Amino acid sequence: MTILRFVASYAALAALTALATAAQAQQVYRIVGPDGKVTFSDRAPSAGAEGAPVTSGQRGGNANDALPYQLRQVAARFPVTLYTGNDCQPCNGARNLLINRGVPFTERTITSNEDIDALKQLSGVASLPFGTIGGQQLKGFSDSEWSQYLDAAGYPAQSQLPPSYRRPAPMPLVAVKPAAPAAETAAPTAPTAATPTARPAPAPAAGKSPSNPAGIIF
Repeated sequence: MTILRFVASYAALAALTALATAAQAQQVYRIVGPDGKVTFSDRAPSAGAEGAPVTSGQRGGNANDALPYQLRQVAARFPVTLYTGNDCQPCNGARNLLINRGVPFTERTITSNEDIDALKQLSGVASLPFGTIGGQQLKGFSDSEWSQYLDAAGYPAQSQLPPSYRRPAPMPLVAVKPAAPAAETAAPTAPTAATPTARPAPAPAAGKSPSNPAGIIF
């Protein structure tokens, strides 16, 4: 009887040790560097940096929180936004490229005059699709061109998205305002929301390498 109890206790201790090891391996730290920059890592902070373990509640509801560490870092540095419209076949091609490659992205739809005006301020044109990868702008869709920019930004060639990942739903570029009640039509209208500021033009190609044949600089 004593031997059986010892074996049971040993097995329980081994299971607890395995759970503790797994939990430690999955621990993520919020690190504040000497320059004040905040990063997230699965490694404890080094000397000169402040860090604390991050719980699931602290990470919030961002869809990128569920991404693998390396992919999450790339998405944070060079977020991808795709601007699309109805009955736009090139838009479908750009979307399919991002989905098939496993690139996390935000989609903004252009369906109203306000959306078109905001798009012109962003890109200088009203044509679609339009995309941004970090500070780079991509007008129109070319599979090879978009792939080169994604490669240069560091996005993996094959999808690394976990099965639980859910892509954010497309949203209008300009928020839709609720219609005012008939009795309030004579009231002064509220000022419209500020449209996004224009992004800088793409940097010239330079610094070519085997992993970045186009020499794209972010």
